[in-house]
Amino acid sequence: QVRLVESGGNSVQSGESLRLSCVRSGGVYKTSCMAWFRQSPGKKREGVAFMHSDGRTEYADSVKGRFTLSRDNTGNTLFLQMNSLKPEDTAMYYCAADHLVALGLWADEEEYGYWGQGTQVTVSS
Repeated sequence: QVRLVESGGNSVQSGESLRLSCVRSGGVYKTSCMAWFRQSPGKKREGVAFMHSDGRTEYADSVKGRFTLSRDNTGNTLFLQMNSLKPEDTAMYYCAADHLVALGLWADEEEYGYWGQGTQVTVSS
C-alpha cells in the first residue's frame, strides 16, 4: 500500500526558512514522480514544485529562486527547502506522487493518484 507522509510544517516569520519532507513507502514504482502542492482557504490547490523520476524539476513561478527540491540517498524522501518565505506562502502543503507525470502537466492535480495528508505552513508578516 502506497503511503506518503509529510512533515516539517510550522509557523514562521516572513523571510525565514522551512524544510518540508515527504516520505514515501509501499510503492516506489507507483510513485516515481513526486510533487508538492499547496492549498490555502478558499483557493484552488496549486502545484508548487515537481521532480520527475529522472530527476528533472519544475517550479511554480511564484516560488522560483526561493524553493528547492531534493531527495535523500534512498530516493524515498523528497525535501522542499523553502527560503525567503512570504505571507502568501501560507497554506497546507501536500505531497503527491504517481508513476508517470508529463512535465507539461505536472501542476495538474488530476495527474496524481497518491496524496499525503498535508502539513501546515504559516508565514506571518
